[in-house]
Amino acid sequence: MEYNAWLEYEWDTVLEFCLMMLETERYAGQDVAGYLPFVQSCLTFFDEHYQYLARQRGAKALDGEGHLVLYPGSGAETYKMANNSTATIAGLRTVLTRLLALPPAYGTPAQRQQWAAMLARIPALSLREVQGHATIAPAKSWERINNVESPQLYPVFPWGIYGVGQRDLATAINTYRYDTDVQKFRSHVGWKQHNIFAARLGLTDEAAELTVGKLKDSGRRFPAFWGPGYDWAPDHNWGGSGMIGLQEMLLQTDDQKIYLLPAWPKTWDVHFKLHAPYQTTVEATVRNGKVQELKVLPESRRKDVVVMD
Repeated sequence: MEYNAWLEYEWDTVLEFCLMMLETERYAGQDVAGYLPFVQSCLTFFDEHYQYLARQRGAKALDGEGHLVLYPGSGAETYKMANNSTATIAGLRTVLTRLLALPPAYGTPAQRQQWAAMLARIPALSLREVQGHATIAPAKSWERINNVESPQLYPVFPWGIYGVGQRDLATAINTYRYDTDVQKFRSHVGWKQHNIFAARLGLTDEAAELTVGKLKDSGRRFPAFWGPGYDWAPDHNWGGSGMIGLQEMLLQTDDQKIYLLPAWPKTWDVHFKLHAPYQTTVEATVRNGKVQELKVLPESRRKDVVVMD
């Protein structure tokens, strides 16, 4: 347990490691069997810990709909003493869904049944209306705001529940545009992810503005020694989040689908080569907003490429 204002009840980061481990199978075809005990233990923690806490408060381990009650929790380091944090729910849903999507050789039938049962216990994301628009809420409820993150958009990144080509994209766009905290916290500084959110939502102008802000010269002797931002100099989170946003502007994926130029300004010429899932690489040259050359390996994946207007 971490009893400080920022880290109390904040354990979601472990789910990001789980996703990265599983992505090595999806992208590179690597054997991830050695990672499964770690992933399983992380999921077991959330499942057993929150049922244990519920039993301390009352007679039942689950809510009236048979779902976990994720309390007390945290929406990143920002929405504290949260009930059913959106970031936690999205992380658990994505990791469990990816586990079940692994080839059948991974996991015993009993393990897969256990994963499916846990997925059924994960509550739904909370929504709320802001300025007449349906948006994703940071949590079902919370007691205080402690930092300046936007975990109501974590279902967009890193968890990929909302995005270009997926259902209900408008709700996520509404969250980016109308949620007052998201707008107040929007920035290119430091580890802020708003450039990535904008790219994943297909918001080209916002993605371009924020990514340029992140990757501009630091003004120091070493151009990539950004900061201090929210931490210190050199703060390479500027470059890390900037590079992720830049790549998401060029290429996004949704299972088999590969979306090219989902948030790329038509006035920016570019040549790029990027990896996609299922041992795929995509190389393209774009001039005046048009794809001039396109090379997809293996060639059989070309049918999955969608060039966005």
